[in-house]
Amino acid sequence: MNHSCSSIAHLLEKYFDRQATEEERSLVEKHLLACSLCDQRLRELEGLKQMIRGPVDQALQQETFPWVWEKIEKRLQQEGNVPRWETLRSWLGRSFWPRKKVWIPALAMALVLALIVSPLFFKKTPSLLERSVVEYVESQVYNVMVYESGKVTVIWLFETEQNGSPPS
Repeated sequence: MNHSCSSIAHLLEKYFDRQATEEERSLVEKHLLACSLCDQRLRELEGLKQMIRGPVDQALQQETFPWVWEKIEKRLQQEGNVPRWETLRSWLGRSFWPRKKVWIPALAMALVLALIVSPLFFKKTPSLLERSVVEYVESQVYNVMVYESGKVTVIWLFETEQNGSPPS
């Protein structure tokens, strides 16, 4: 291989793949007319292409594509009849949790924090310590009961019957 062949070698593959520019293509074609070694290399590339393409074309001719589609449809129907439990199990099998178990300490810490803070939310606040007073006064006509607590005062009047006893 001479010096000009080494400069054409990288263009030869572009030429073979039909990716060379017009200028590169004309340069390679001109070189191929003068160099039998590069011409032989191009023929080897074409032979390799035919060697690979032949079995593929033969398989394409032998394959019946409607039959392939029937196999695909049958497989889809079989997968459609999978029990829901299996579908759920396969979905959960996909790891949506991180592979590393970093979330376990974080979850434990959040649980401990919730246990510490929760009594603050559910704690009953004691009412203000106020004095409450209940007084009961009896008379011949009315019996009165007075309840006083801070700002609230409640008065009950009970009527008595003529004989002095409370009504039944």
